[in-house]
Amino acid sequence: MLRILAFFLVVLAGGLGFAWLADHPGSVSILWQGQEVGTSFTVFVILQIALVVAAVLLFWLVRGFFKAPDRVSRFFSTRRRDKGYRALSAGMIAAGAGDAVMARRLVKQAQKQLSNRREPMVRFLDAQTALIEGDHAKARSIFETLEGDPETRLVGLRGLYLEAERLGDREAARSYAERAVRIAPHVPWAGGAVLDLKAAQGDYDGALNILEAQRDSRLVDKAESRRLRAVLLTGKAQELADSDPAGARNAAREAQKLAPDLVPAGVIAARSMIRLNEYRAAQKALEAGWKANPHPELAALYIHLWPGDGVAERFKRARHLASLQPGHIESRMALARAALDAREFGTARVEAMAATEQAPRESAYLLLADIEDAETGNDALVRQWMSRALHAPKDPSWTVDGAPAEGWRPVSPTTGRLDAYEWTVPQDSDPALVARVGRMMRGMQHVPNTDPNRRVFIDARLPADEAEAAALNEAAAAHHETEGKSESSLERTPA
Repeated sequence: MLRILAFFLVVLAGGLGFAWLADHPGSVSILWQGQEVGTSFTVFVILQIALVVAAVLLFWLVRGFFKAPDRVSRFFSTRRRDKGYRALSAGMIAAGAGDAVMARRLVKQAQKQLSNRREPMVRFLDAQTALIEGDHAKARSIFETLEGDPETRLVGLRGLYLEAERLGDREAARSYAERAVRIAPHVPWAGGAVLDLKAAQGDYDGALNILEAQRDSRLVDKAESRRLRAVLLTGKAQELADSDPAGARNAAREAQKLAPDLVPAGVIAARSMIRLNEYRAAQKALEAGWKANPHPELAALYIHLWPGDGVAERFKRARHLASLQPGHIESRMALARAALDAREFGTARVEAMAATEQAPRESAYLLLADIEDAETGNDALVRQWMSRALHAPKDPSWTVDGAPAEGWRPVSPTTGRLDAYEWTVPQDSDPALVARVGRMMRGMQHVPNTDPNRRVFIDARLPADEAEAAALNEAAAAHHETEGKSESSLERTPA
């Protein structure tokens, strides 16, 4: 729009100028070598303008003639460069699609067309193609070359970091990530990698500093930052639990405030307080953790908190704990176990039965077997509950990367990922059938069998096959035989 307006203004100015010349006519005469040439002033102006235009055109033609070779060279260079970039773009697409053959062909084409240009993307595509082809040595060599160039140093470091991770070289991976953080602290992969690596090596203070820097740079949101800080503080408290109970208590309490549902934080805080004889504070920490996330570890520690308490006091404490989360399956299980210890069989049976109806699982049926064995000693009913336990879903436990774990840790031992542990049902935690029944039989308070011809069978109403019945009976027979030997040895031993 402005260009059109400017054009009209120029035309208007020219028209007004020629109109003024027409209204004010005059003459111009030139005397040259005895000859006099005369014309009007308007024609003289027009001739001057034409002369200037002709001079400009002549200059442009002469200049173009001398610059023609350079322009021809630039034309072919531009054409070759465009072909190289088209090959580079197509190569990136082929590498992304995993087509190693096409990517390699396009890499060679791009290298040929862009041979006179220092193009780092060609080298990067070459490295990616080498990775697809499985030539990791060549890829590492290219990444090292990229790392030596200030413009591509970050790309090279990331490639070298991923290769070190693939080889399981944690030290090298940490070195590359730390160098990348010094170059670009805002890069998420570098900061996250250094965070995980420092946590895996037990450098929790360094990991906390990195997390704080990431939070200030807004690389992690507020909720994620609070959760990761709580996990790191819990790991620090776990490491300090034996050597510095006070430091472990402070770190764990801060972690519990940041993430109340993080069970290990409450457990470690309470254990540290118990070692410092702060039983009231430990009780409050366990109650706070229980309100946020009922967990059997919290219940076991809470019920057995005060040393020297009898079963009646523990049963009373279990009732109070259950009242904080009424109706929760963990409340019912904790109360049922405490009631069994206190020989309050009615309460134990009611709570255990309610737990099986709410969420049937192995431990609930085994608890019912314990209750039946302690109250009545009826082997047939005990084995009914044991059979149900064999068919019930497994109990949740600490798992990491889908595999069962012995306990909670802040970092996965296999992947090095922070906050990888979960309280869930393990996928591959099925022990052998006979071993499971044998453990249960050894833990039972067996009533001696006075009838040597008696055999215990599984109730036909239960969904059990012949192999399972044979396993159960074999375990039961072995248990009776063991106890028979124990009784005979006791009879032979003088009082």
